Amino acid sequence: MNASSKPFARAAQRGLTLVELLVALVIGLVVVLAVTSVVTVGETHKRSTTSTNDMNQSGSYATYMIDRVLRSAGSGFAQTGTRGLFGCRLSAARSIGGTATTILPRTASAFPAPFDTLLGGSGAAAAGNLRLAPFLISKGANSGDSDTLVVMGGNAAAGDVPRRIRSGFPGNNNLRLDNTIGLANGDIGLVSLEGTTDCLIEQVNVTDATAFAAAGNEVLPMGGRYFTSTGATKSLATLAADGTALFTPLGNVGANNLQFQLIGVNANRTLVAYDLLRAAGTGSDEGTDASAMQALADGVVAMYAVYGVDTDSNGTVDTWIDPATAGYTIGTLMLAPDTMRHIVAARVALVMRGSLFEKEPVTPASLTIFGDLAAASQRTLTIATSDRNFRYRVIDTTIPLRNMLLLPFP
Repeated sequence: MNASSKPFARAAQRGLTLVELLVALVIGLVVVLAVTSVVTVGETHKRSTTSTNDMNQSGSYATYMIDRVLRSAGSGFAQTGTRGLFGCRLSAARSIGGTATTILPRTASAFPAPFDTLLGGSGAAAAGNLRLAPFLISKGANSGDSDTLVVMGGNAAAGDVPRRIRSGFPGNNNLRLDNTIGLANGDIGLVSLEGTTDCLIEQVNVTDATAFAAAGNEVLPMGGRYFTSTGATKSLATLAADGTALFTPLGNVGANNLQFQLIGVNANRTLVAYDLLRAAGTGSDEGTDASAMQALADGVVAMYAVYGVDTDSNGTVDTWIDPATAGYTIGTLMLAPDTMRHIVAARVALVMRGSLFEKEPVTPASLTIFGDLAAASQRTLTIATSDRNFRYRVIDTTIPLRNMLLLPFP
């Protein structure tokens, strides 16, 4: 008997054909390309946003620093400005390595860059003629160049109260005042005489604390880091002997609360401040130009400023005046105390630049600063073709000069 047999059932074969595999590969590549494009675009936007945020933060900090300095302009001497201080020629000597060195007026060389063109630079007739003023603007030498701000002030514990100098002491550096109440060792003040060009920066140098603190003491000893025996035309002894000269406290050398500064933008796009009194530095760096220069913020391309002038003596800004206007150039204004008194505010614009180089130009060929003012007060910053791929931002701020607003009008 033949046994019947069933045919063997083979399992059905399954898999991808070559065409299906190629299609899947193409789809995968498209997906990877799409994801990569999204990530790339996202990173580009992220870098651009980060650069813009950094630019904004740097600009905000730079604006804050300028605002803080300008709001205090004139502190310590504004109340005495109408008694011969505004417009007096600053004379100061600083002890450097134990040797008294004249630092103001600066006649031997120009100020370091970017302030080397201030008042015409080295050799100019006005270069050694810097006068006392709460706030001055030196317009850039060429069209589009950054301006320089000259800011002076202190933080006197005596509250802007000048002391009459009754006389000096022949043969020594002491002054005789009506009283020395409130004064302390290390205090710095200005010795001035109405109608006299020179004013001298002097420091209180107490060697006998018991005698200085005694009731009724009227002797104020001078000396220390800042002692100016003579100015460009007048000596300390001559001013003191007049009997009507004033000693106006400004601050204290230990507290480092004086601000006699130049503020500008250097070639590295950095906002910098230069201390006219050269307080910083030790050892071989003591009192040098390098130690007096301080970086405030980076990414600053240019800085421009205009004066806010009160023309009708009501305490508010009536017009904004360009620092190149007749009567308001730095050389003229610093000799005009009555005109200074009408400057009650400053408008400052900072041009910031981001650090990211974009693929395509994102900035126009020029930027207009103070575009809402009269044409004579507007500024134009030309952007080089190679720099138009960077993003720019203009920060415009108005700052009141508080100490000037407190004074009576002439």
